Amino acid sequence: MTVVVRGVSCVLVHAPGLVSHGSKPARELIRAGAEAELPGTLRAHLRVYADAVAYAPNQAFIGNLRPEALFELPRPWWSTGNRCATAPRTGPFGEILPEEELWGLLRLADEFNLIHLDADVAAASAELLGRHPLLGASDLSRIGVGESAAQVAGQASRAGNVGLRDSAGHLVGYVSPGYEGDASQSADILLENLAAKASGSLALRHLLHQTGTPAERIDYLLGCGEEAVGDRYQRGGGSLSKAMAEMAALPNADGVDVKAFCCAPVHATVIGGALVQAGVQENVVVVGGGSLAKLGMKFQGALAHDMPILEDTLAAMAIQIGPDDGRGDPRLRLDTVGKHNVSVGGAPRPLYEALVLEPLRRAGLTIPDVDRYAVELHNPEITEAGGSGNVARTNYRTIASLAVLAGQLPRDGVDGFERAHGMPGYVPTQGHIPAALPYLAHAREAMRTGQMQRAMFVAKGSLFLGKMTNMADGMSVLVEAAPSASKGATSFGL
Repeated sequence: MTVVVRGVSCVLVHAPGLVSHGSKPARELIRAGAEAELPGTLRAHLRVYADAVAYAPNQAFIGNLRPEALFELPRPWWSTGNRCATAPRTGPFGEILPEEELWGLLRLADEFNLIHLDADVAAASAELLGRHPLLGASDLSRIGVGESAAQVAGQASRAGNVGLRDSAGHLVGYVSPGYEGDASQSADILLENLAAKASGSLALRHLLHQTGTPAERIDYLLGCGEEAVGDRYQRGGGSLSKAMAEMAALPNADGVDVKAFCCAPVHATVIGGALVQAGVQENVVVVGGGSLAKLGMKFQGALAHDMPILEDTLAAMAIQIGPDDGRGDPRLRLDTVGKHNVSVGGAPRPLYEALVLEPLRRAGLTIPDVDRYAVELHNPEITEAGGSGNVARTNYRTIASLAVLAGQLPRDGVDGFERAHGMPGYVPTQGHIPAALPYLAHAREAMRTGQMQRAMFVAKGSLFLGKMTNMADGMSVLVEAAPSASKGATSFGL
């Protein structure tokens, strides 16, 4: 059975008020103390919604701009003169949701009365969500009437509760913990999980709207996020996938979570494709919600360079996989999957031999035969300011060097490989989300219109962060245009 990619949605939720709850900012704010200037400095570097929408990488994420077009746009992309002149909230892959609507979305994700909103905030958010084309039919009464400002202020200051503030610093609500004394259900951890659930569910709604698939036809979800849903006493029990299916009103869906740090989305895509190919499931969706813990991760670099904090959005995506129905969707080459065996180690050359060179050899292809490689697509304006360099460019040079060593590329082709076969990083530093697959939305469209033949998606994971092993992880998968769509296809250039 041939397995195809039926649709890909990409959603951003602007959440500047939650930046202070990101793991790195939260730790630094505690270290600085209540009397320090850091809270005000951090707030002064937050972007307003209009600036986040007009930011070119964000427009590329939701599909209004091809990532390759960023090569021609002057940097810094965040500066006033370089923002997109036309910047819609919505795009062919999804939308950029404003913070005012996020508060109500969090309440809709909350089944245990954990999120408490100010009455005025709850009313305003419910009114805005009522006008949302994909949420207007939802039971918005579940947002509730909220609580008085005095009650919110009193509860937000109680030990164990976490106050919620918007980008201007106004108190909008608070989060209460789950099981008393369980570290896995503290208020801040539950906020992370609810943020992932809310954003992932929004991506699911966009996906079904894009593909036209009836909600009851979705059979199985594979969650690929970085949240730590757990207890009692299963510290990371998971299955946020099924919770997102419920929130997105998918009545016949079951699901499970796949955990592999940043590499999980590609693992989940391969597993989902295998389930379809084996006939176990028909319509499988891979879904990853946003990582609140990664908000503001490189904020110190932004402050040091007096630039806005660009890590202010929760990024989510959803991918629908199913059997080929003859509509020209691109195919998952499950016979050409690259994996990071235990024996591979962590050095760049053997890692890329395992993930790129070997699977292509099995398919009778060379590295230059692939039109575009999607690697770790972290936005360089974030990583460079944070001292991590241009992550995507480093990966492209490694692949190009491997092609030279294999006799597949002339030595003078290394410098031009990024433009010829790659793209600038354009994805928020949300861990699992930048790991290659957001480009699948662009590749799918290019393949369906005959502009691209092949794309390879290469992801890596930092297993050593869990303190159980020093190993890294990795997986790759090749996607090809359907035979009818690929006739006369040319390289997808600028």
